[in-house]
Amino acid sequence: MSIGIVLVVVAAVVVVGFAAGAAADRRRRSRLRDRFGPEYERAVEATGSRRAAEQELDARERRFAGLEIKPVPGEAREQYARRWMRVQEEFVDRPEAAVRDADELVAALMHDRGYPDEGYEQRLRDLSVRHGRALEYYRAALEVHALSTHDAATTEQLRGAMMHYRTLFDDLLADGEPTGTRRS
Repeated sequence: MSIGIVLVVVAAVVVVGFAAGAAADRRRRSRLRDRFGPEYERAVEATGSRRAAEQELDARERRFAGLEIKPVPGEAREQYARRWMRVQEEFVDRPEAAVRDADELVAALMHDRGYPDEGYEQRLRDLSVRHGRALEYYRAALEVHALSTHDAATTEQLRGAMMHYRTLFDDLLADGEPTGTRRS
């Protein structure tokens, strides 16, 4: 074989390798975007690069795989649904207390599902793996909850927080099963 043919073959192998790597990166990026939803772009913004964000999201998936997250059994699911209805009814007379109770109920549900309580940021990272699309609502609810502890939230903000908590609550309770279109 001539040296020219060898160079052409080596160049072709390199080009095919780069193309295969690029295709694999696109598939991985697409999978992560689908899985994490808006959390994907949030991670890109927080880390400053797609590569770093994707490494972070992969690390979240690996950690999550080691957690013992379990579904809510039927009886407990019904109890949680009844507890949510009571919190929702409480909103009429005591909106700040209802938002606080909604936060506590979501935290209790996460605990019962097996999500560890290792602080706010870790909780968000863990939730992002399976509940990435509901996470923005949870963040918004937490912001209003913080305002309400200082009597700085309007009734409309509190109402929004209840709806946001409900979004995550339904998602956690259903664990991937269809939840319909219920909203508070």
